[in-house]
Amino acid sequence: MQLYFIRHGQSINNENAANNVYKENPDPFLTEKGLEQAEVLAKYLKENQTITNDKSWNSQNQHGFGLTHIYCSLMERAAMTAAPTARALGLPFAAWKDIHEEGGIYAREKDEEKKGLPGKPRSFFEKHIPELNLPTDLDESGWWNRPFESDEERQPRADRVLAELLARHGDREGQPEERVALVSHGGFFMRFMCSLLKLPWRQGAHDMRSWFLLNNCSISRFDISKEWGITVCYLNRTDHLPSHLISE
Repeated sequence: MQLYFIRHGQSINNENAANNVYKENPDPFLTEKGLEQAEVLAKYLKENQTITNDKSWNSQNQHGFGLTHIYCSLMERAAMTAAPTARALGLPFAAWKDIHEEGGIYAREKDEEKKGLPGKPRSFFEKHIPELNLPTDLDESGWWNRPFESDEERQPRADRVLAELLARHGDREGQPEERVALVSHGGFFMRFMCSLLKLPWRQGAHDMRSWFLLNNCSISRFDISKEWGITVCYLNRTDHLPSHLISE
């Protein structure tokens, strides 16, 4: 399996990260820049979708991507980032609850801080992204509807995602390799890396804290096979974006 982890485009929370008077949105929408990033990403992947050389290792996708599946979280910013690419490529496109950002959907107001909130209902996705394959249990009550996700719940969730990815898309004898894109979030990426490489959470050398930086609409690639194991091909690739669209 080739796995492509794509971070969502710039959200209204990202744009206002340094604004001390801004009140965070529990499920932030994409900014104009974020929407443009998503469109540029889709155009790039469409132009480079076809595999032009299947004889050599395509480690930097110099011979195309050949994506076969796209998944996104049910947070608005991820779903709206993934939609243009799914439309451009016409691939199987499904929501995956467990690839949401850490914490889930929760209130930021002081009197209700970290209170769990509903999340977007089924009608939102059916109206804005009708091609998205939704969970059968998603209705008008929203997809979250649970308390704030505790720290103890986060790493096991990433472990589940990795196990499910391998079960769904791991290499099978006699079958073509699947190339899967996850459109997700920066915090979840850190947890996913800990699952993938069995890393201790945020522990670096000399008692320093570690973090994998992801820019908005960046692409990271991992090749996973029984023969070769896990190969990190590249992280946080942004060369498909013009300089004015590179953001955090």
